[in-house]
Amino acid sequence: MAVLVDVPMWPAHGRLWAHLVSDASLEELHAFAERAGLPPRSFDQDHYDVPEERIPELAALGAERVSAHELTRRLIASGLRVRAKDR
Repeated sequence: MAVLVDVPMWPAHGRLWAHLVSDASLEELHAFAERAGLPPRSFDQDHYDVPEERIPELAALGAERVSAHELTRRLIASGLRVRAKDR
């Protein structure tokens, strides 16, 4: 059971964004996001979008830094992944 954050590479609103996910449950993910003070509007079906500058803080709270490939692999393995065609 882990909360994961990937490499920020998604540009929007003048900054880069990363994804924050759980490889165990949405409950774990939401609890972590609440502790980190992430706004509910940053949740997108199976992940939170987080700005690059928040990553050190998220890591200090216990999020594991992983590559985008590893994050996707573990999210799919958890059964929590929402496929693009189902969005």
